[in-house]
Amino acid sequence: MTIKIPPVLRPSVGGERTIQATGATVADVLDDLYAKHPSVKAQLDAGDGTLHRFVNLYLNDEDLRTMEWLETAVADSDTLTILPAMAGGSR
Repeated sequence: MTIKIPPVLRPSVGGERTIQATGATVADVLDDLYAKHPSVKAQLDAGDGTLHRFVNLYLNDEDLRTMEWLETAVADSDTLTILPAMAGGSR
């Protein structure tokens, strides 16, 4: 499957925009990503095996929160998009 990497995470994956990963579920795919690029885990994982609450995941453009979250089954032809929420603004 293809994982779309947001600009903020690209330095952790050698500047790549997309990464190929394998797994039966989104959790498996993330584990494969972490095995290939360990520094990504520190940026996404809350430290207890869950994702930081500001990380949004989309499978083929559908929000995983409306699906089975990390237990959602995936296929090799799927695309997972990681979108960390951005905060801030001007005064």
